[in-house]
Amino acid sequence: MTWIAVWRQLKRNRLALLGLVIVAFFIAVALFAPLLAPHDPLAQSIARAGETPSAQHLLGRDELGRDVLSRLIYGARISLTVGLITVVIGAGIGVPLGAISGYFGGRTDLVIQRLIDIMLAFPAMLLAIVLVSTLGVNLENAMIAIGVVSIPVYARLVRGTTLVLRDIEYVQAARAIGLSNAGIIVRHIIPNLLSPLIVQSTLQIATAILWAAGLSFLGLGAQAPTPEWGAMLSSGRTFIRNAPHIVTFPGLTIMITVLGLNLLGDGLRDALDPRMKL
Repeated sequence: MTWIAVWRQLKRNRLALLGLVIVAFFIAVALFAPLLAPHDPLAQSIARAGETPSAQHLLGRDELGRDVLSRLIYGARISLTVGLITVVIGAGIGVPLGAISGYFGGRTDLVIQRLIDIMLAFPAMLLAIVLVSTLGVNLENAMIAIGVVSIPVYARLVRGTTLVLRDIEYVQAARAIGLSNAGIIVRHIIPNLLSPLIVQSTLQIATAILWAAGLSFLGLGAQAPTPEWGAMLSSGRTFIRNAPHIVTFPGLTIMITVLGLNLLGDGLRDALDPRMKL
């Protein structure tokens, strides 16, 4: 299926287009944050802490008098970066493991799948908390932890598809003419996994943003004064009664971003899967 055909199919799905618009909007906000932010996201004014939305500060000020809108704009950079890096880590390790496991089978498959089962035996968030606590509490280690937690997702997805692809005629033909196993995996197996990987990665970015926000909320991710959405929720939760805007807007931002990614991921799944046209 060509990308033109995928785009035509995607355009028919209004929810997918809505998700694309939302994702594109936040990407643009992240790229042009210095131009869009009306104030310094770190500038404090204790005397005006908790100030409600006004013409000068459209989303109000937080518990330290910082502009909420500016912090949300800069937070888009952090949250999207977290999502991308964790997907790179998860896919970079999980895809080769899944391809090797599914292609060779036997003892290789047994050993890899038992390792994956051990990782899946722990709840994802609990495993991420353990890893962050072990590596050290900061945003970089949180990204590594979330990336490691997502490895089984990619490994299982790729293994299942590889089990089917390894017996297809063109793979057998490549094996018959003497192409190495590594060459078959790189040239014939992985390229045919791009469609499900694109869909899974889109959905995984949304999951990573939620996990990063959760870790930051628990104090295990981004540290003050970093303008990260989850950290903003955590630092403002004690003011939820007197100044609800401090936590309302970061919460809505996380919800809208994750919703957009999920809508786009579902639309891509439908557009990239020929069976969905039937």
